[in-house]
Amino acid sequence: MSIDMSQFFQVFFDEAEEGLAEMEKLLLAVNVASPDPEDLNAIFRAAHSIKGGSSTFGLSDIAGVTHVLESLLDRIRQGQMALTGEHVDAFLAAKDVLKSMLDGHKHGAEVDQDAVGDVRMLLQSLSEGKSSAPAKAAAPAGAQPAGAMVGPGGVRRYRIEMPVITDKDAEALADELAMLGKIEKSKSPEGRWVFILDTAEPIDDVVAICAFIVNVADLKISQAVDPVRSKEEEQGYGFFDNFTTQEEREKAQGYGFFDSHTAIEDKEREQGYGFFAPFVPLDITARKAEAESEHQHPDEAPLPVTEQAATEKKAAKAGGAAAAGHESSSIRVSVEKVDQLINLVGELVITQAMIEQRVGKLDPMQHEHLLNSVSQLSRNTRDLQESVMSIRMMPMDYVFSRFPRMVRDLAHKLGKQVEFVTHGAATELDKGLIERIVDPLTHLVRNSIDHGIELPDARRGAGKSEAGTLSLSAEHQGGNIIIEVTDDGGGLNRDKILAKAKSQGMPVSDNITDADVWQLIFEPGFSTAEQVTDVSGRGVGMDVVKRNILAMGGAVDIRSSKGFGTTISISLPLTLAILDGMSIRIGEEVYILPLGYVVESLQPLAQDIKEISGQGQVLRVRGEYLPLIPLYQIFNIVPSFTDPSQGLVVILESDGKKAALFVDDLIGQQQIVVKNLESNYRKVAGISGATILGDGGVALIVDVAALLRSSRQLNDESVFS
Repeated sequence: MSIDMSQFFQVFFDEAEEGLAEMEKLLLAVNVASPDPEDLNAIFRAAHSIKGGSSTFGLSDIAGVTHVLESLLDRIRQGQMALTGEHVDAFLAAKDVLKSMLDGHKHGAEVDQDAVGDVRMLLQSLSEGKSSAPAKAAAPAGAQPAGAMVGPGGVRRYRIEMPVITDKDAEALADELAMLGKIEKSKSPEGRWVFILDTAEPIDDVVAICAFIVNVADLKISQAVDPVRSKEEEQGYGFFDNFTTQEEREKAQGYGFFDSHTAIEDKEREQGYGFFAPFVPLDITARKAEAESEHQHPDEAPLPVTEQAATEKKAAKAGGAAAAGHESSSIRVSVEKVDQLINLVGELVITQAMIEQRVGKLDPMQHEHLLNSVSQLSRNTRDLQESVMSIRMMPMDYVFSRFPRMVRDLAHKLGKQVEFVTHGAATELDKGLIERIVDPLTHLVRNSIDHGIELPDARRGAGKSEAGTLSLSAEHQGGNIIIEVTDDGGGLNRDKILAKAKSQGMPVSDNITDADVWQLIFEPGFSTAEQVTDVSGRGVGMDVVKRNILAMGGAVDIRSSKGFGTTISISLPLTLAILDGMSIRIGEEVYILPLGYVVESLQPLAQDIKEISGQGQVLRVRGEYLPLIPLYQIFNIVPSFTDPSQGLVVILESDGKKAALFVDDLIGQQQIVVKNLESNYRKVAGISGATILGDGGVALIVDVAALLRSSRQLNDESVFS
């Protein structure tokens, strides 16, 4: 029965992209002068996993590049050559090429084959150019058996005898081993496959590849030796240990890749922990060792052993176990299934609200048990909703991890030194918003590097360090998430911005506030760059940034100080699917206010309401004057009251600004499921969405941020400051 491997392709693509992302993250953080061995091993494991997966699925082009990459990484992690900045650049270039190749196989995108060839040649030249004789001299004494045949470039010949496997597995294994060097295939008289492999790669790679198909303990791997030198070693000539002694010592040590046989391990294997049959990974018994020694070919020598190799084996095993544990604790689910689940939970919330509204009319004495059950249903529904919504939440690290590479490359291109730091990467945001915030943040980061942070000479002249600091931070504030892009550069130049605005015919005055001046940079076509580059300067982008953020129900604000830097703050709702809202009534209509914007509600006194000539009304609340917004006028509704002192006001706050919203009545607080109004009807000013109420009616959700911005445009802020 054949298995359709195409069903597993998506899993491979996802895991490969995760591996490349982790590789890039480690490469950008690595200390070139003194790299952490564990980081190097992690980078190597990522490349090796991608190579193994691509070979399994027949993606030979990816396997070829990752093989060369893996070989160079292996030489570095084994100390055969020192890590340099040139290596890091080459590895990052290889990551980019591998990503494009994955996209080519996944989406059919065009792949630049010239770039692939260039990267492969670069990695190959670095690997060959650095693996010189001095590096080999640093290897531990006795690392190779005496008489071992070592060809040009460190090529060795291995004889690999397989246990009983199918011809199909043998062919697949031979194809994989062929990537390490020249291979010859044959069958022994007993019908077992035998491979003769000429390779310069370490024996660990050979064992790791074979482990994909066979049990390593069943392998017979040996290395060919020169018969003449073997004879001399056996005689010793009075200077060397005889060959038998060396062989026995190497057997006792486990051939460099088998664990030693200890009493504790014997006991654990006998016990099996009460669950498992004895399992001997990378180990052999005394009987197996004797059997192998009896069948040892006279022209073969046991494999070398070093303490470092054994340690790496154990570390790899421990890392593999940890990775297996991590994989078993999570599953991959498509976004479509998560969205479907959220929609069903949303319908459940609506149904629960309907039931709650119906039973609210019942006599609590006669229907006590029913009301208690409905109350319990409400609590369970809310817990279920919160749990389901958390599935869709993703950490901001998903976004932040994209920028270290971009900052590094762009700073190098502009001749600047930039230290990139992040805060709050674990802060979570809805997946839909995370995907939409990437482009705006990318533009803001590029602008900060290009326009904000100065060149090293200019920073030195201003008494600053040559390296500027660019930080990305995220934190929760109520029902919103605040994302800030901060640099310690020269800050925004008020005079320059005003002069540019006047030259473009914008109606601005010299005495407008700094906050209003900073907002000018979001105007279409506005740029103070003296020359246009491929980074920025065309005045295209910042207006799109603001428009996209506003479309997500968010807001953007700028704080800047000349000579000290700039902070651009983005405020976004945590999710667009389900939120807590306050129901209000105006006339016969019901509207929803997102609870995150509501500060308080009160019934105003007549003496606290003031009329400002030509500016509408204001309300005094504890000594602070707030603009009074009559919602019935905005939506052209016949209200129950036109006098604010007879109705109620709801104090709202957005972006640090407050306003008083005049309504007829408050209905209550409830969870609401947000439905997109624009996709089902059309865009309505002042409305961000709609929801279904417990009685089956439809209520519109007020766009509080847009409402307050509109109010501030209609009213002179100096009155309320």
